[in-house]
Amino acid sequence: MFTKEQQLIEAKIKEFCAANDIPLAELKWQPIPFSGEWGFATSFFQTAANEARAGKGGKPVPQRAQEMAEQVKGQIGSVDGISRIDAVKGYLNLYFSTAAYASRVVDEVLASGLNFGRGAKKNERVMVEYAQPNTNHSFHIGHARNTILGEVLARLVEFAGYETIRASYPGDLGLGVITVMWIYEKLYKGQEPEGVHERGQWLAKLYVEATALLEKKDNETPEETAQREAYDAERREMYRKWDAGDEYVRKLWHETREWSLEELREVLKMLDVKMDVWFYESEVDEPSKVIVDELIARDIATDERPTGGAVIVKIDEKLGLTKEKYRTNVILRKDGTTLYLTKDLALAKVKFEKYQVDRSIYVVDSRQALHLQQAFAILKLWGFPQSEKCYHLGYGFVSLPEGAMSARRGRVVLFKDVADEAVKRVLAVESEKSGDVPADEREKIAYQIGMGALTYSMLSVDNNKDIVFDINEALSFDGRTGPYIQNAYVRANSILKKSKVEGQKSDRGLSTFDYELTKHEIELIEQISRFPQTVEQAANEYRPLVMAAYAYDLANAFHSFYHAVNVMQTEDEKTRNARLQLVMAAKQTIENALRLLDIQSPDVM
Repeated sequence: MFTKEQQLIEAKIKEFCAANDIPLAELKWQPIPFSGEWGFATSFFQTAANEARAGKGGKPVPQRAQEMAEQVKGQIGSVDGISRIDAVKGYLNLYFSTAAYASRVVDEVLASGLNFGRGAKKNERVMVEYAQPNTNHSFHIGHARNTILGEVLARLVEFAGYETIRASYPGDLGLGVITVMWIYEKLYKGQEPEGVHERGQWLAKLYVEATALLEKKDNETPEETAQREAYDAERREMYRKWDAGDEYVRKLWHETREWSLEELREVLKMLDVKMDVWFYESEVDEPSKVIVDELIARDIATDERPTGGAVIVKIDEKLGLTKEKYRTNVILRKDGTTLYLTKDLALAKVKFEKYQVDRSIYVVDSRQALHLQQAFAILKLWGFPQSEKCYHLGYGFVSLPEGAMSARRGRVVLFKDVADEAVKRVLAVESEKSGDVPADEREKIAYQIGMGALTYSMLSVDNNKDIVFDINEALSFDGRTGPYIQNAYVRANSILKKSKVEGQKSDRGLSTFDYELTKHEIELIEQISRFPQTVEQAANEYRPLVMAAYAYDLANAFHSFYHAVNVMQTEDEKTRNARLQLVMAAKQTIENALRLLDIQSPDVM
């Protein structure tokens, strides 16, 4: 927003330091919170510390930092747009006049529109991997947390300037998948329901029933034991046939897998998620075995199969670590079958070589932290420099008030059920409040608000914390909720509709704030100005919560402004016009923040 002034001042600082043989550290600018005027600052402490390490300076670091700040201040002189420059405690502080700063912020938002806050193009390609439930089950609220976190992170890094690829890696292998195929083939073939969601949820019920049939019961009779063991033998024979490439079993697998994927695609459409790449666990199973051979040949892995063991990687030993950190890990069982780790290595190879990914972000629950750290360490041993920029965005477990969710027990909350309930509750309220709004429009609004409530409930909790999912709390519209933020957008929209100022482009770039701003205007301008910095922070730290918290603070500042400042009744025309421009800027910034949070902005509520 103040790039031109910042670049000019940085050039003068670099010129001064070069002329005086000072090892200048990277200049990091920070906004100065409003205290009568706005500004931004940079510190010379790191530069003074660098100088001291180089055996120069000869003074304590704080004293030398202050001396540098004072010398640089003298070097800079006057700069257009900067009202004054101070050197205080090793910091160089640059201030703007209040009216100039407010005008600059508002004009920047209105000129940039949907691109306000967008970062400069970066030279790295990022892949975010998320939305990857196992097939032959149904999409539940825990999967929703994964998907929402991944999508919002993808939006953030993309908006911050990174080329971004969205990838899904559904688990379509394993005994759990075969279990559903087995019971379907044995008891329910041809009885599948028609609807996409109904069919996906039906598969989840089959899994629960199959688990009950295959699970050992207390005090079971010899006949029941024999029956259970016979069922298990049938299931494992089907798995053997799948592994051998049996044509019939493979066809059944493709058919039932597609039912799950159809439901997943429908859910992603509901969440406005568009995947760029689909990976499947089954596709990397065989290639991962080839990778094991390569790792053995390169003395990264140790083959203990000749002595009855498995193929292992002694990660700590290979990295030269004296203390245990990554441990030793199996990458191929003694029977020649792969593990999740083996397939993750194969997938990473595809990411790095085929898609030329520089950064790979894995949105996977926190329980897999060690597993992924081991994978990244092996990738480093293997020679992939991208291993240093692999990142695990972990998230806490989603449980229910009555305890942990369990697909085996059928104790899950299905996402579609929660979404439908959210829209139903909002629609009941909207029907009472908005009788003059056409029914189809009310349904659209209810969908936007209901999904906003559900989405924000997943983002407003730190990703590392567990969530006890309570549908009543998730759909509450009071406090830190999606609808509260959406309502700020609606109120701004209402003011602008009444004023008929929005869309009058001749007013843009002419906002003048040369009057005494109220504390509510100051806070709103302060929040708007923080948006670009918040985008960068959330993207660089891989933390959707940063943007979620900011959106609430911005909405809160607008609600306070809305209640305290009656824009339409402002008598002075110039002041009223400036305030309308501020409302336009606030509305745009709220919309941009909501879009990054994968939440729609309804025009009315």
